[in-house]
Amino acid sequence: MEHTFARLPALLHGSAIPTPVRAPRLVVLNRPLAEALGLEPGALEGTEGAEVFSGNRLPPGAAPLAQAYAGHQFGHFTALGDGRAILLGEQVTPRGERFDIQLKGAGPTPFSRRGDGRAALGPMLREYVISEAMASLGIPTTRSLAVVATGESVWRSRELPGAVLTRVAASHLRVGTFQWVAARRDAEALRELVNYALQRHDPELAAARPECPAQALLAAVIDRQAALVAQWMAVGFVHGVMNTDNVAISGETIDYGPCAFIDSYDPATVFSSIDRHGRYAYGRQPEIMHWNLTRLAEALLPLLDPDEAKAITRAEETLDRFEPAYQAAVLAGMRQKLGLFGDDSEDVDLIRELLDWMQRRRADYTQTWSDLTAGLAIKDVRRADQDFMHWHGRWQARLSRQPQTTAEVRRLQRAANPAFVPRNHLVEAALEAAEQGDLVPLERLVQVLQSPFDHDRDAPEYRTGAPDGGEGYQTFCGT
Repeated sequence: MEHTFARLPALLHGSAIPTPVRAPRLVVLNRPLAEALGLEPGALEGTEGAEVFSGNRLPPGAAPLAQAYAGHQFGHFTALGDGRAILLGEQVTPRGERFDIQLKGAGPTPFSRRGDGRAALGPMLREYVISEAMASLGIPTTRSLAVVATGESVWRSRELPGAVLTRVAASHLRVGTFQWVAARRDAEALRELVNYALQRHDPELAAARPECPAQALLAAVIDRQAALVAQWMAVGFVHGVMNTDNVAISGETIDYGPCAFIDSYDPATVFSSIDRHGRYAYGRQPEIMHWNLTRLAEALLPLLDPDEAKAITRAEETLDRFEPAYQAAVLAGMRQKLGLFGDDSEDVDLIRELLDWMQRRRADYTQTWSDLTAGLAIKDVRRADQDFMHWHGRWQARLSRQPQTTAEVRRLQRAANPAFVPRNHLVEAALEAAEQGDLVPLERLVQVLQSPFDHDRDAPEYRTGAPDGGEGYQTFCGT
């Protein structure tokens, strides 16, 4: 295990040793991920793995620390840092890829702010389920290597079984990491952080020696985040807590606290119990991502140009990349979902008309796309009415104008429209059973979610949305 982050300036981290737990027990080991990382799953099962993944035993080369960062939480700037996460170091895979290995829930750190630094089993298993589903959907994400029950209780609103999650990420650098350094007005540390981020995530840019490394990094992050949020929108994913400390420089989805997938389509959908004003609603995610990236640009201003006015101009010009990049990505994704090849001037209206119909009819988002992928007759499409019939005729006319065969159209749709997503009611049921000691529902759910595009799988109980369309469903940060 290596630890390049530990060589960055001291203001970016603080020493943090995992607090031993009483009775660690391995609940989940992600064997395929372990193998991809170059680890031996057989050696990590049982007692030895439980000791390592709980933090009771440190792997060779580990240099445990907590990362410092800031963040705009619901628009308000706050000094933060890893309050319950400890970065052990970096695993270099057989392919030469570098990944952070982090323990979440391993005890207090210098940034715990009077918290206990612990985590509950349910939220840690939730991160495992959702992050692995996202990976199977092909969406950049942090991953979950293991979940260990601690044999100890944590107290939130009630007594809960404790757990530690082992999270794997391309890095844990966030927009908030740059905000932390910028707030301390340490230009040299900020420059070192920018160079480190480029070497870590954009080595080809670093090798090209750009005139302005900070602007090159900003542009790369903007492009990644525009593509990422477009993928979220395509599958109906609501992150739920898009604070700047939860925007990863790598372009991976990070932090699976109050996230969920929409059932009935509504851009105003909010699941987080603390998002009372809809700041992070499903339909606002592109807007909020642009806002977050603007905060990154502000943090980088001292490195964009010595002249503040010129630095602001550079930042604004770079930020102008986001909207066209996002619109191109989301349009391409929606065309694939409809089986459309090439460009047509009517495509934007065709997509908007379908989404408007879904919203009016409170149609299930995933199921509607699945019905269209299956080529069902109009009468068999759920909630079909005269408006849908009109739209369907326009869609068929558009398909007739392209040379691709019906089989080619279906292949494109089957690769873009998941048959299975982590349905909120199924996730909750699996977590509730797991907290009671029954892991079978969770294991079955994960197995289905590992093949989200298997449209031929006969598993109707995993396709169906909540009976009430998901009305009133709430998620929590799980702290």
